[in-house]
Amino acid sequence: MISAAERVLMARAPERPVASDYIENILDGFIPLAGDRLHGEDKSILAGIGSLDGIPVTVIGQLKGRTIEENIERRFGMASPEGYRKAQRLMKQAEKFHRPVITFVDTPGAYPGIEAEAGGQGEAIARSIALMSRLKTPCISVFIGEGGSGGALALAAGDRIIMLENSIFSILSPEGFASILWKDSSRWEEAAETMKLTASDLKELGVCDVIVPEPAGGVTLETPKVFGKVREELIKALTELSGISPEKLVEKRYRRLRMIDRAAKRPSEEKKDM
Repeated sequence: MISAAERVLMARAPERPVASDYIENILDGFIPLAGDRLHGEDKSILAGIGSLDGIPVTVIGQLKGRTIEENIERRFGMASPEGYRKAQRLMKQAEKFHRPVITFVDTPGAYPGIEAEAGGQGEAIARSIALMSRLKTPCISVFIGEGGSGGALALAAGDRIIMLENSIFSILSPEGFASILWKDSSRWEEAAETMKLTASDLKELGVCDVIVPEPAGGVTLETPKVFGKVREELIKALTELSGISPEKLVEKRYRRLRMIDRAAKRPSEEKKDM
């Protein structure tokens, strides 16, 4: 039995494929698009247009690096306001041209630097969640590693959530949770169990729709079958969602987000009884 703490470590493993790997192996003819048309470019968000099984789609992914230099440049996948506004720009474009939106979530959280706060980080995240929640086009989110806090939810307020077996989705990091609850970040492993952040936990809560199995030890670039399985699940989800009217999509998505909100509050309510 793999513990929640072990899955957290596997979700953070440096050898896990990043968003660009999934895009390269799943989509055809990907064309990257840069800039938020307001302030600048954020390299921690990879976004553009591609084709999935012949269907034009808009893709937005949180991008970690493979080297120290890449991670510094991409802030370990933590987006700035420019990144979220770039995502918003592409979401609006997708709705205009009736393209489904696919997001790849892999971030410890939004970038917490003072320049991000000065640039309106909270507003950018809130606007991304609000915009995605009411897009009149199918939205599917794939969790490929970490899914931390509002930084992840900003790209996960869609119709379907697909999670790799060792990916996680939580209100904050286990270390942060332990620091707040017990004033001791070293109890992060205990916090991971309490938070219900694994794919299986979230499937049970109704937050996750599909879990993609991983090989023993976690997915790497040496296990390409996982890319094929993710592709199959994306095609299946798009097929199901394509038959739903835009108005019904938005209505069903609203109900889903309300359910996720209730599920996210359960660990906080449970800790009161500790």
